[in-house]
Amino acid sequence: MSHVHFTVLGKCEPGGSKRGFPVHRSCGSIGVSLSDANPRVKSWRQEVAQCALDAMEGPPWDGPVVLTLHFYLTRPKSVKRPYPSVRPDVLKLARAVEDAMTGIVYRDDAQIVEETLIKRYANTEPPQVVVIARTLEE
Repeated sequence: MSHVHFTVLGKCEPGGSKRGFPVHRSCGSIGVSLSDANPRVKSWRQEVAQCALDAMEGPPWDGPVVLTLHFYLTRPKSVKRPYPSVRPDVLKLARAVEDAMTGIVYRDDAQIVEETLIKRYANTEPPQVVVIARTLEE
């Protein structure tokens, strides 16, 4: 069984939502160009990918993967509740991290067969995500 564990410091950015733009091609046909709705997600994915590269030993895994993501967000000073039950959506936070790890930790995020997602307010600064991934023996 292989495993990797790393922490990425910084504001966790959600991914997953896309915006479509019509594109007119020179031949007259119309296509659609997709871009991320969140312009900050690209640099966040790059940061996650670099941390994954630094932590990974060997090529991307081929088999099933178990993934645990702990997201620690900054608590606004005016918020007293214990859990961040507001945006960003934990699934979209996970999507950005999963996409960033594709081709580095695993070949395709479809290999993830079990996933635990935790979203909390950080007790310390800075905000961050803790990533724990491991392979399953088949």
